[in-house]
Amino acid sequence: MMRSIAILGSTGSIGTQALDLCRRHPDRYKVTALTARGSKEKLFEQVREFRPETAGLTEGFDPAEIPEDLKFCRFLSGKEALHAAAAETDADMVLVSIVGIAGLQGVMDALKAGKQVLLANKEALVTGGHLVTDLARKAGKPLLPVDSEHSAIFQCLQADGTNKPMKILLTASGGPFRTWDKERIRKATKAEALKHPNWNMGAKITVDSASMFNKGLEIMEARWLFDMPEDKIEVVVHPQSIVHSAVVYQDGAVLAQLGEPDMRVPIGYAMAYPERIETGVPAPDLFKLGSLTFEKPDEDKFPALRLARECLRAGGAACTVFNGANEEAVAAFLREEIPFGEIAVRVERALEKLAGLPANCIEDIWEADRLARAVSNSEFRIQNSEL
Repeated sequence: MMRSIAILGSTGSIGTQALDLCRRHPDRYKVTALTARGSKEKLFEQVREFRPETAGLTEGFDPAEIPEDLKFCRFLSGKEALHAAAAETDADMVLVSIVGIAGLQGVMDALKAGKQVLLANKEALVTGGHLVTDLARKAGKPLLPVDSEHSAIFQCLQADGTNKPMKILLTASGGPFRTWDKERIRKATKAEALKHPNWNMGAKITVDSASMFNKGLEIMEARWLFDMPEDKIEVVVHPQSIVHSAVVYQDGAVLAQLGEPDMRVPIGYAMAYPERIETGVPAPDLFKLGSLTFEKPDEDKFPALRLARECLRAGGAACTVFNGANEEAVAAFLREEIPFGEIAVRVERALEKLAGLPANCIEDIWEADRLARAVSNSEFRIQNSEL
């Protein structure tokens, strides 16, 4: 059956791989909307190939820049582009693959419009988990996770029957600094942080993987996606990135999902759910792998894990502060304004400064995010010599 899809963030890693699956299965998927942040020429190429009815650049554009052969498509800019793609186009499902809290409004708009959300933006649940899950329940459509770990958990839960899940095992590669000592990690350079051993991702998420802030965000996401308390979500460092996550059941069984570290598998699962499609990704060769290893994470070297759990226990807007302060700190690190070790320091001090903020509505979340960014950017600048 043909399904129509809108992709928010079509020029990024997730968006381009989703379009690859649409290209592989033209009889199954029709692209109705595409949005990008600022990659204008790449978006034009995608519009030319997939011919959506709506496209947009959130950073804006000059209408005169639209090529003549693309005038069939309605081009929008700014927040209007995201809203139209998420809620107004004729799409059965909306893939939200925007980086950061910017994805929250798109997720909410899509759910309010009764669309099926394919969630590749963990920050929507990190910052507005209770609001998003309430909307999903009202829409009667489950959130379909696209993150490799959460997709793995979701797939394992499909086989639970009457066997009660007791714990989630959330795997982590450990990133490029897994074997480094604490002092060396604190002084890591941008080039070093962007060398992920297994995954090819955007700059922000790659830095988050190096700091394990990404795993902290995923703990928060798992809490809302699977209604599992944080003390039942255990992080397991698995350097080979073959076991993408697992679920422990009450009878002692552990169900795990294995696959090559290629995002087309979880994207394809969400796009075809409850069916499966060919993705072009080969199955892992277990004989070639030889062995798989598992380790406990070091929360002293990677304080993001401790901070994430503290935020979930604190409630309110703590998770929003965690996310906003981290986004700003990572941006400063990528501009090479601060050393790697300052990222966690800025987030922890922002959490101390902004403890107790409410998160009763989306306006509370926007305000907590604004304050977290202001604090991260201005008040806690630390000199390299202090590290």
